[in-house]
Amino acid sequence: MIFLFFGNLHAQDNLTGYWQPEFAINYDVNKAYSHNFSVTNRNYIIKDSEVLLKTRQIDLVHFSKLDIKDNQSIALGVQYRFRNNFDDGENELRLTQQYNVTSKPFSVRYGHRFRAEQRITQPLTTHRFRYRFAVDFPLKGEKLDMGEPYFVGSFENLLSVAKGNSPQFDTRLNGQVGWQLEHGLKIQVGVEYRIEEYTSGLPQNVVFLLTSAQLSL
Repeated sequence: MIFLFFGNLHAQDNLTGYWQPEFAINYDVNKAYSHNFSVTNRNYIIKDSEVLLKTRQIDLVHFSKLDIKDNQSIALGVQYRFRNNFDDGENELRLTQQYNVTSKPFSVRYGHRFRAEQRITQPLTTHRFRYRFAVDFPLKGEKLDMGEPYFVGSFENLLSVAKGNSPQFDTRLNGQVGWQLEHGLKIQVGVEYRIEEYTSGLPQNVVFLLTSAQLSL
């Protein structure tokens, strides 16, 4: 059904579609400090009204997270994006500073995430500020048991500023279904819709098919 959805969208103007698989490993150093390593492959599936499958970039990412309270954490991240190996885009080094707070009054967990990023490419450095509101909850009952599905959804706003460029505003809406499996493995699949540069005269519509595997050691 998801592939039919993408196929029906491909003829629209100002639309780009991607398939983005990800594999991540979470490693707890102790009860308060943890590492996350991930590799992501972004592939075109709709470009210039054409359906295709072509690699756009590969991202290598590391985050170090410190829990400062039961429901609050701070994190530092570093990411390297390999892009000019696949198209004419620039490779990118990205540094991230993050604060996250969650609450779970019932079976639904709410999260607020604030990020500041420095996206460093050869021509310039772009500073980006992000706020994300997220929810997740089990799809069966009030407690997530092994093998049962859960839902994760989020809404995020972004502001990007760089010297000599006009500010850029983006919005992202994300929904995924996942399964908690044995041995610390989670599988998720879903869709993300982005409106990029929506204050410009010609905003860009971007749709992602997301698949991921997360292993917690």
